Amino acid sequence: MMAGMAILAATLAVGVVAGLVMKRRNGRMRTVEGARVTRGDLGADLGERATLVQFSTAFCQPCRATRRILGEVAGMVPGVRHVEIDAESRLDLVRRFDVLRTPTVLVLDAAGNVVKKASGLPRKADVIAALGAAVDGASHRPSHPSDKV
Repeated sequence: MMAGMAILAATLAVGVVAGLVMKRRNGRMRTVEGARVTRGDLGADLGERATLVQFSTAFCQPCRATRRILGEVAGMVPGVRHVEIDAESRLDLVRRFDVLRTPTVLVLDAAGNVVKKASGLPRKADVIAALGAAVDGASHRPSHPSDKV
């Protein structure tokens, strides 16, 4: 009986710690290197300056709020496009970009390089900051013929 209580207490502790870690990481923008998205991947044109890619599912409640936030941010900045992808119909991209939950947001520079990634509902201010990094970073990269999409 005592061993059962110890196992229960340990399981609860692990669950609480895991929940706190997930809550802390929810919606936070992380830097991503080496990943690239093309027009063919999206089935839509990339934004002239940057692209906000949102992976969603049909019954995802935070996806609706994310759609609104990304739409507002894209509308504020000329040359920025918001593209929403149904995660269930694009499992190839879900695997490629390690989408573990929805919403997941990728912030792309003008060339389609993934600059930032967030899982969960992002804050509008964080999206704007990530967009600034994508736009500023793209302006400092040398242009190569192989970079054209």
